[in-house]
Amino acid sequence: MERTTPRSPLELRTDVLVVGGGPAALWAALTAREHGARTVLVDKGFAGASGVAAAATAGHWWVPPEGREAAMAERDRVGGGLSDPTWMARVLEETWRRFPEVADDLAHPSPPLQLPNLPRASRPVIEGPVYGRALRRRAARIGVRILDHSPALELLVDDDGAVRGAAGVRRQQERDWRITAGAVVLATGGCSYRSGSLGSDVDTGDGYLMGAEVGARLSGMEFSNYYGIVPKGSSLDKNGFYGASTFTDADGEVVALGWSGAVGAVGPHPWEASLARAALRGPVFSILDRAPEASRPAMRAAMPNFFMALDRLGIDPFRRRFEIGFVQEGTVRGTGGLRPADESCWTGVPGLWAAGDTLSRERIVGAASGAGAANAAFTIASGTWSGRAAAEHAAREPDAEPAVHGAGRVGLRPTGRPGPADEWRDVTREVQAHALPLEINALRTGPGMRRAQVALDGLWGAVGRTLRGADARGAVRAREAAAMLATARWAFTGALARAESRGMHVRDDMPATNDALAVRIVLDGVDEVAVSDEPLGVTA
Repeated sequence: MERTTPRSPLELRTDVLVVGGGPAALWAALTAREHGARTVLVDKGFAGASGVAAAATAGHWWVPPEGREAAMAERDRVGGGLSDPTWMARVLEETWRRFPEVADDLAHPSPPLQLPNLPRASRPVIEGPVYGRALRRRAARIGVRILDHSPALELLVDDDGAVRGAAGVRRQQERDWRITAGAVVLATGGCSYRSGSLGSDVDTGDGYLMGAEVGARLSGMEFSNYYGIVPKGSSLDKNGFYGASTFTDADGEVVALGWSGAVGAVGPHPWEASLARAALRGPVFSILDRAPEASRPAMRAAMPNFFMALDRLGIDPFRRRFEIGFVQEGTVRGTGGLRPADESCWTGVPGLWAAGDTLSRERIVGAASGAGAANAAFTIASGTWSGRAAAEHAAREPDAEPAVHGAGRVGLRPTGRPGPADEWRDVTREVQAHALPLEINALRTGPGMRRAQVALDGLWGAVGRTLRGADARGAVRAREAAAMLATARWAFTGALARAESRGMHVRDDMPATNDALAVRIVLDGVDEVAVSDEPLGVTA
């Protein structure tokens, strides 16, 4: 039922509610609807056009059956041995099956660029805006109801603790919404702490906080410190071509050759962390002089936005060096997220599934990033699995309207006197002061992380008493600030628990990899966070 009184809350009942608007959310909504479920999708922005995928060229982990064993072995090696071959194989097969539904009409072969640190095999790619628009149109065409500019603020749960919907605001109408559902899929993206990474302004960890508030656990959060490379002063963190770069310092001395898309700013050799260390000493420059002349036109054709800003400055990046910077991409390119409790991407909480960057990717990428390819494939697979499971669960639920209540707390329901309406600004700045700097979060030490954790824990206690938005926009910003703060706390808690260096997690005070820590670090709780080790191979 829908009530249409002006400014009254929008109230809906559906089978499956999908929260998010990127590829994972759209694949989940498509799949749920294909399985007969009434489906509503709510997005913070405009579904299909917001988020990091819409600003990229979408290539996928697209491997024919005969090449999969080798691809999986390489992925496991780069990821520090934490991946799961069963999950990798399932992601590869699901992507091989479903991606052609869009790719056959819209994709084109990526040029077979012979570049250092880039795959040599050609694979189909789609421009991000084209991909998002196609998925949105397919979803709308088969009956998915899409509510744009409608961020979710909290999950709704029944008296037994099962998730039965969500509530939020329609920003452009300054109107609340409340949707009850038989099942919910969280696909809100990851968290980059509003670092300026291209397209990631909507990625503030909302799904992590909403999931954890109802009892979902997290894993892989120590692998959430991925730093991408950008031309200095820009947000263009599309990094693949830096594999063909020579990096130099201000005096022209070489500090690194090439770059690893798996581990970010720590460079082609994580144990050396050459790029991050050089950046702490002074400016770092790049020149793409290792790209063969024959490949350069194809590079421009494959990703024109990479070259646009440099062209406007009159810089030929193949012949003239340019200064670079580093931007924290967090779990958007990192690994951590809500822990899957089974192969359907169930979170372990009745009625709640997760997909894409909201779900931990440890089982396919381990301690490294899947960069574009594996991460993009994971959106298809996890979206498909979660959408199907949510539809099947909803079909078993009674259609009667459940009695529910909101599960959200920090940023929504302060326990003391509410603070200033713009308190979220100070909270965001404080989180960024600990989560963004290279010297704290790229090159980690126990004492440095403990200082950050103590400060963030204290801030969490304080904002629980005071943080609240004064209006619809303020409510969204307050919850985003709370989610970024919660994400940073989980990230440092997990990183302190992993007393070694592995993948993108580089401990300056513990540079060796410890074979005894070939486990997953699982986190449980919001106010008080419990830490446990989980052996590889465990799913439930």
